[in-house]
Amino acid sequence: MTYASLYQRSVNDPQTFWAEQARRIDWHKPFTQVLDYSRPPFARWFVGGTTNLCHNAVDRWVAARAEQAALIAISTETNSERTYSYRELQSEVIRAAAMMQALGVGRGDRVLIYMPMIAEAAFVMLACARIGAIHSVVFGGFAAHSLATRIDDVKPVLIVSADAGSRGGKVVPYKGLLDDAITLSPYKPAHVLMVNRGLAEMPMTTGRDVDYAEQKALHMDASVPVVWLESNEISYVLYTSGTTGKPKGVQRDVGGQAVALATSIDYIFCGKAGGTFFSTSDIGWVVGHSYIVYGPLIAGMTTIMYEGLPISPDGGIWWSIVEKYKVTQMFSAPTAIRVLKKQPPELLEKYDVSSLQALFLAGEPLDETTSTWIAGALGVPVYDNYWQTESGWPMMTIAKNIEDKPTRLGSPGIPMFGYKMQLVNETTGEVCAANEKGVLVVEGPLPPGCLQTLYGDDERYVSTYWSNFERQVYSTFDWGVRDDDGYYFILGRTDDVINVAGHRLGTREIEESISSHPNVSEVAVVGIEDKLKGQAAVAFVVLKNAAVLTDDAARAKLEKEIMGVVDKQIGAVGRPSRVYFVNLLPKTRSGKLLRRSIQAICEGRDPGDLPTIEDASSLQQISAAVGR
Repeated sequence: MTYASLYQRSVNDPQTFWAEQARRIDWHKPFTQVLDYSRPPFARWFVGGTTNLCHNAVDRWVAARAEQAALIAISTETNSERTYSYRELQSEVIRAAAMMQALGVGRGDRVLIYMPMIAEAAFVMLACARIGAIHSVVFGGFAAHSLATRIDDVKPVLIVSADAGSRGGKVVPYKGLLDDAITLSPYKPAHVLMVNRGLAEMPMTTGRDVDYAEQKALHMDASVPVVWLESNEISYVLYTSGTTGKPKGVQRDVGGQAVALATSIDYIFCGKAGGTFFSTSDIGWVVGHSYIVYGPLIAGMTTIMYEGLPISPDGGIWWSIVEKYKVTQMFSAPTAIRVLKKQPPELLEKYDVSSLQALFLAGEPLDETTSTWIAGALGVPVYDNYWQTESGWPMMTIAKNIEDKPTRLGSPGIPMFGYKMQLVNETTGEVCAANEKGVLVVEGPLPPGCLQTLYGDDERYVSTYWSNFERQVYSTFDWGVRDDDGYYFILGRTDDVINVAGHRLGTREIEESISSHPNVSEVAVVGIEDKLKGQAAVAFVVLKNAAVLTDDAARAKLEKEIMGVVDKQIGAVGRPSRVYFVNLLPKTRSGKLLRRSIQAICEGRDPGDLPTIEDASSLQQISAAVGR
């Protein structure tokens, strides 16, 4: 079978194609309709069928693979490693499910998870899936303000957290941040379930907070049956940055997600039952959901959860894991590989990585230098892949297990099965010719595994993603170009979301945070090219009282103060790399901020023709501030 023939079947006859792929998972009750697209752009997949993510990820493997390693939790921060077999994983998940039920969590209730990369985080996610609760994982690097907005939006019955995480040997206390977030949020959860790692103080609120270990002791022999869910019920909500400053709750289903992940693990990642999948991401991001927790386990593989840096205790730690656990598939981000490229080569050469079949990289554009180096160093093929929180699995790459087409440096590849992708003119919406720059869009219906809608806000879902052109198509908000052979190249964002080390951040959210500083009048945040992280956020601030900038020391102090505001409200992940002070921001006469022009100046490019700019001296100020 050629990939071209499979792809054409998937987009021309999606009902037959996806009915075949649906055989990869267990169904308690067969579906009666493969696709209901009677209300575009809302797609419902495998209508009437009942299934369960936890059953497909855990229970169905216990009979044949009970003693096979299912989850390996490794922390170089606490120098701990623990392997859970499928039988042990099932027991831990059932205990977590029993704990949550005892705390009043039922089908359709929301559970917010604010945890580091520890095994209990996976237990709780799978336990939610088991009993039909909806989990919403919030990245442990987010500060109280960002956490509070998510609590208020998803309104969890229960929050599950830990005393602390750790990064580079530095303890990051979670409990204080969580307490502050609950205070800030108008919505108050009934209970908070806390894992005590012994890393930081963990003050408990009487009547609300309960200890995970104590609760677990009460449910060691619990029996919690799987709750069979209709395919289109909600499995989880995961927040992603929006251009309005308000995060968007990406809502995913049960059956479509299970089928999509099972299919992608096979066709794209060549994963087989008994293999070992090592994704270096975090459960706070979509890669962690799809390819740390659910995807590998649905495929009957061993999955690795890693807490720590890629260079601690040294730059060989990841390769030592590959050797020790015979990793077959590895998934990471270009930023991490660029960091490892700077390490002594002997730290890679000393380990046997021959079990590794391929390295998959995503989250940001992959440059040729990084790709060529790591492919040569590991002696395995390297595959770029392009996708989004919204899609849940790769939209473009090379489906190696169907046809090992050649990769093309600088390109993530070609559209994957089910995605009817096009490049269209930003103004007219007409389909672009080869080698013509356009906006990357997808014709409906979106394939299984993609977002159903935005949680609690169908209107925003339609207006954000499907209303950008006269013809109703899903916008990725990415510029791209397609060469004569059908390979796509991603050229950057069309909106105000930036990509820092694979983490998508909304510039508006950062701007709103900076604006809360009492001496900030106006602010513009843009993402500029960064050789290590892909992009870095920089801020340009107009002060209410510029007289405070008496000298370089005062300037540096204020810059640090503003960065501290972002740290407190969003977290270090959103902190700008620099804050520049200017008297004026470049705007059009209608008041629109010229972000692309600011970005171009920062990167040493021509800002282009700006005939409608209100005050040209504002651009000169930007140039002077960054030393251009």
